[in-house]
Amino acid sequence: MKYLFGFVLIGLILFALLPGCAQEAAKIRIATDATWPPFEYVDEETMEIVGFDIDLMTAIAEKEDLDIEFVNVAWDPLLAGMAQCTYDAAISSITILPERAEEMLFSDPYFEAGQLVAVRIDNTDIASKDDLGGKVVGAQIGTTGSFEVEKIAGATLKTYDDIGLAFQDLMNGQIDAVIADSPLTLGYVGRNPDKLKTAGEVFTSEFYGIAVCKTNTELLEKINSGLAAVIDEGLIEELIDKWLVGQ
Repeated sequence: MKYLFGFVLIGLILFALLPGCAQEAAKIRIATDATWPPFEYVDEETMEIVGFDIDLMTAIAEKEDLDIEFVNVAWDPLLAGMAQCTYDAAISSITILPERAEEMLFSDPYFEAGQLVAVRIDNTDIASKDDLGGKVVGAQIGTTGSFEVEKIAGATLKTYDDIGLAFQDLMNGQIDAVIADSPLTLGYVGRNPDKLKTAGEVFTSEFYGIAVCKTNTELLEKINSGLAAVIDEGLIEELIDKWLVGQ
């Protein structure tokens, strides 16, 4: 009887090791705040998350044979989740900052952006960020745009969970200006040329990176490897043409 039990046990172990019988590896969860076009947003027709960052991360995953899924999450919970390793990684126009690097790992940079001011088309008293003293300025909470508003003497910061709501308030006359990443600001101005314009030039220089759970150095190495490969192939230029120039 003992011998029979042993054979049965061995058989069960071998069966579990057969292809298709073992438990599938969990997908790599990639967080993104899909409210930041053209880098990440929800296509209203397909209801899928699309954008520059989505295409980039998908290409990296294909290069490194990573099984990924995108998780749409608001900005503050995204950063908190990355600090707690709730998500494996995040791609969401995330500026590489020293204070963020204390809580999460960052890939090599893949895009240079900067902050830019937007105002209403009929505005005549704001020509640059230097004219924002005494004004109410909108920005998405926890972003570099909000940090820049806080540096401006006399400016009042109004924060939003969704940057689109800030631009809507600006067009409706509820606030005086918006500060946000230059590609996004130019996108909103381009889609609303009869309502919005930029004020001044891009006034910061910052780099986007892919955030990774601080304990997962293996994933970071794979992402950097895939990123280097797609950059060498000219993908960044293709994505700029597709998502920034062509929009």
